[in-house]
Amino acid sequence: MSSRIIPVQPFDYVVFGATGDLTKRKLVPALYHRFMDGQFDEQSRFIGASRSKLSEAEFQQLVREALEQFVDKQYQDPETIERFVAICTYVPVDASKPDSSGDLGAALRDDPKIVRAFYLAVAPDLFEPIAEYLHAKKLYRRDARVVIEKPLGHDLASSQEINDGVAKIFKEDQVYRIDHYLGKETVQNLLALRFANTLFEPVWNSAHIDHVQLTVAESVGAGTRGYYDESGALRDMIQNHMLQLLCLVAMEPPANDDANALRDEKLKVLRALRSIANGEVGKETVRGQYRGVKSETASVASYQDELPEDKKGSRTETFVALKVHIDNWRWAGVPFYLRTGKRMAERVSEICIQFKPIPHSIFDHAEGAPKPNKLIIRLQPDEGVKLMMMIKDPGPGGMRLREVPLNLSFAETFTERTPEAYERLLMDVIRGSQALFMRRDELEAAWQWVDPIREAWNRASEPPQTYTAGTWGPSGAVALIERDGRTWYEGNN
Repeated sequence: MSSRIIPVQPFDYVVFGATGDLTKRKLVPALYHRFMDGQFDEQSRFIGASRSKLSEAEFQQLVREALEQFVDKQYQDPETIERFVAICTYVPVDASKPDSSGDLGAALRDDPKIVRAFYLAVAPDLFEPIAEYLHAKKLYRRDARVVIEKPLGHDLASSQEINDGVAKIFKEDQVYRIDHYLGKETVQNLLALRFANTLFEPVWNSAHIDHVQLTVAESVGAGTRGYYDESGALRDMIQNHMLQLLCLVAMEPPANDDANALRDEKLKVLRALRSIANGEVGKETVRGQYRGVKSETASVASYQDELPEDKKGSRTETFVALKVHIDNWRWAGVPFYLRTGKRMAERVSEICIQFKPIPHSIFDHAEGAPKPNKLIIRLQPDEGVKLMMMIKDPGPGGMRLREVPLNLSFAETFTERTPEAYERLLMDVIRGSQALFMRRDELEAAWQWVDPIREAWNRASEPPQTYTAGTWGPSGAVALIERDGRTWYEGNN
């Protein structure tokens, strides 16, 4: 079985911040893979733009080096690389000094059949100046698209300010707020799993589901990422990635797969989230910060040790666990447990749908009690779907019940290479499909829910709980779920 590649229209893809880390690590490899698979050809252009004074040849060499470093060796075909490099060009642009900038207009083709897209891989405070630059230079078109990267503010007010700046030039249907999590193959399979199978949707409600767990764990630390101390896990992961996953799990079936129909249903979930007010923050939220560990074989620095001197004593959280309620008919009484953190026991992103126990067991004399079914959707690594079921253990000698998985491994089932999230999202921009991108009202609804939690933490006298690097987080996260008689799913329970 092979994927069907659907070609896109020819395009001019302008990436501001073309010499930055995101471009080299993600955007260049993503475009190369789509070029290699034939989704576009030499009729399209990749135009780098940044303040660096590079020649076209120097930028093309930067592209070659990015491909050599960040594309798997088996996909580095010299002929294809040179064909791809040939469609790459560069224009030095300083949006704050438009008169001293290179001529970006000369690199763009004035043909309505060629899609014009601008990717702002820069800090958010440059979004508005770049939008105004494009308008002033008459490079804006009503059919152009603009892609903006997080962080889109640090609270509701700053998010609105950023979006207002972009909206001065670009209409909402032109704006693509990218969240790479939504481009992951397994995340999209949530929709197929729920809405293309009669098996799950009838039981996808409070009558059959006991609770839901969402875990996004990273084994790496915050390191020297300067912006992290200003954001923390709540802003960096919960506000966007994890609330979007929550929406896909919890939303009602949309009328169709139109982008706005899908996003309307996600917005309803965000608006149905029960506010975690002052009195509940201590009971329904846990924040943590990793401490270092030293042994004969390894030494891991604490978050505090990684901070510069002027940041020592920071109360920024590197771990968050939340108990969330959705106040609607489908999910009344079903808690959603969310946790995310740095320096955890392993790198894993997964969703665990825990079904209710069977109402009555006929196996009174069996060895092993029946366990409730679980549906495990793993987003990374080892993407797949696993349904935990009870069976009789083979062999004579009475009834022995055993829990076993029905296991769909993407790697084993689909032998061809699975495209990375950025590959899909970059091509969706060219196709004009906004289904996997956040609408402004979604973003603002998420901030409206998150901001009171942050404000309550800021007023609290208690610092974040500490947890040892390489574990599953602070003890408070265990207590959060175990006082409800439940346990975090960690692959072995």
